[in-house]
Amino acid sequence: MSPSTSTPPRAVVFAYHSVGVRCLKVLLAGGVDVALVVTHEDSASENIWFESVAELCRAEGIAFITPASAAGDALLEQVRDARPDLMFSFYYRHMLPASLLAIAPAYNMHGSLLPQFRGRAPVNWAVLHGARQTGATLHEMTVKPDAGAIVAQTAVPILPDDTAYEVFGKVTVAAEQCLWGVLPALLAGRAPRIANDLTQGGYFGGRKPEDGRIDWRRPASEIYNLHRAVAPPYPGAFTDIDGARYVLVTARLIKPGRMPAFDGAFDPVIAPDHLPAGLAVVDNRIIGICGDGGALLIGQLRHDGAAISPAQLQARLQART
Repeated sequence: MSPSTSTPPRAVVFAYHSVGVRCLKVLLAGGVDVALVVTHEDSASENIWFESVAELCRAEGIAFITPASAAGDALLEQVRDARPDLMFSFYYRHMLPASLLAIAPAYNMHGSLLPQFRGRAPVNWAVLHGARQTGATLHEMTVKPDAGAIVAQTAVPILPDDTAYEVFGKVTVAAEQCLWGVLPALLAGRAPRIANDLTQGGYFGGRKPEDGRIDWRRPASEIYNLHRAVAPPYPGAFTDIDGARYVLVTARLIKPGRMPAFDGAFDPVIAPDHLPAGLAVVDNRIIGICGDGGALLIGQLRHDGAAISPAQLQARLQART
């Protein structure tokens, strides 16, 4: 891959997370002169399980800044001074205002197959809704989020037991492939423009840890999708018993007629239908009884960061009666 002119195109890149790292590496490999990177300071309250854009910039000698927001005259002046031919946003967490978007053509990498799952946390929402595929979309940036014309897309499957963390790994690779494939045409001014039909799909907001609360009255498949969507390193699906919070770390959907085991074996145990919805211990295993009579086998349950054994949970449940 090489740029289409003798003078490398200059870019300002807004980037964060592993997608930011991988896509920034694609630009560098493609001969783009990255004049400035705008990224975020890591939050001490967040579980940082992803790659660091700031560390990549240090390693590559790229100038970077970490403003508190994308608004303000100071950032606007710095981006203008960089004289970009193009701008990119790769999992940057702030919306870019119209004043920034007016400086140069701008492109965003979104973690879904637009127009599906527009907005925040697209991978988590896709898993939560039981989607069977998702992917990465490079699109033109407009003031309205995830509304610009589509430039390129790469799809990945969501397998029945995939967690959002596993799907995010696939989407990260998809984003790299998506940008790598279209970058020569983009630099040459020949990139496709596909209409982004906003009458399809939907817009989703950000998610909070409290959104992981389990309502055991819901169907087993729905609760399992919630678990998969927020399983660690995300905050996890949880249930409260007498003020104590229990977080599902690993879980499997119990298929009719047999109980799955995390060692790969299966036992012909049917989840009892006489138990109330919620956590229970059956044959020294922790299960979650759901509103439709289905159940989840819980491989690991935590309280205050410590693993809870079936015997410990049984004792706590018996103490309530």
